[in-house]
Amino acid sequence: HTEVFETVVFAIGREPVTKELNLEAAGVKLAPDNKIWTWNERTTAGHVYAVGDCSHKTPELTPVAIKQGLTLAKRIYLHSKDDLVNLDHVPTTVFTPLEYGSIGFSEERAIEAFGEDNIEVYHSEFTPLEYTVPHRKTRCYAKIIVNYLDKERVIGFHYLGPNAGEVTQGYAAGFIAGLHKSDF
Repeated sequence: HTEVFETVVFAIGREPVTKELNLEAAGVKLAPDNKIWTWNERTTAGHVYAVGDCSHKTPELTPVAIKQGLTLAKRIYLHSKDDLVNLDHVPTTVFTPLEYGSIGFSEERAIEAFGEDNIEVYHSEFTPLEYTVPHRKTRCYAKIIVNYLDKERVIGFHYLGPNAGEVTQGYAAGFIAGLHKSDF
């Protein structure tokens, strides 16, 4: 039996190698996925910190690990109390033939965090300008999720179309600054 595909998506994922470190001896607890439980980079052992991919529920992205390391260093050595990485504000892109970019909450996480009655989801299908000249029929998609309890502040942005990395980065600054639906 054989099948032919035009595109195949393959994701390896990352496995933390934490078991071999005997972290439990230092009081560091591991999550079921063998990643380290952290709160603002601090582990269950107050004198041990973890950043990046080895941390439980942290996006596996190099810029996130770098930012966590920088903000942790500022907190420890410069005694900065406000320097924290908001993991809900990490823009992400998947570079497939039709790219996908997102920042913030998914619908499911927004409902879990704010309640179904307190969010609204707006959908948009469109043809990007660069598709009109060659008369491509491919439609693209964008979605924003807003929090009614905070004057319709945008808490999720999702985009499926060309140049998703650039589009998502463009919205990231506004998103982090507290963009509202009325700002669109």
